[in-house]
Amino acid sequence: MEFKMKEEAGFYTDLPFGRLDVAGDEEYGFRPNQLLVASLAVCSGGVLRKIMKKMRMEFEDIGIKTSVERNPEIADRVEKVHIHFIIKGTDLNEAKLHKALELTRKNCSMVRSVEGSIEIEETFELI
Repeated sequence: MEFKMKEEAGFYTDLPFGRLDVAGDEEYGFRPNQLLVASLAVCSGGVLRKIMKKMRMEFEDIGIKTSVERNPEIADRVEKVHIHFIIKGTDLNEAKLHKALELTRKNCSMVRSVEGSIEIEETFELI
């Protein structure tokens, strides 16, 4: 990726899906920490979806909520990301879902990339 400086603030890049604006101020683009958390959540969600399909688990929807803990004493460093999956389906097996989450953690490239530097916690609820 190649980023170009914007006149007002931040940077941008043009990607096949469209333009991505990134800035420290939400008025001018996505904030870097938002992109980090989104990458972790959506990578995990995509992997979980694929694993659940392979395990023949029937589901209608997967929602994702995140929360972040930051350390203001160390450049507002992201210390922990909690990824909570809200899974809608019928006759879902919780034990099977725990196994699916273990496999998700092992196969999500974004989670594996921050391993050892950012704590990732995954939980789920069934609706």
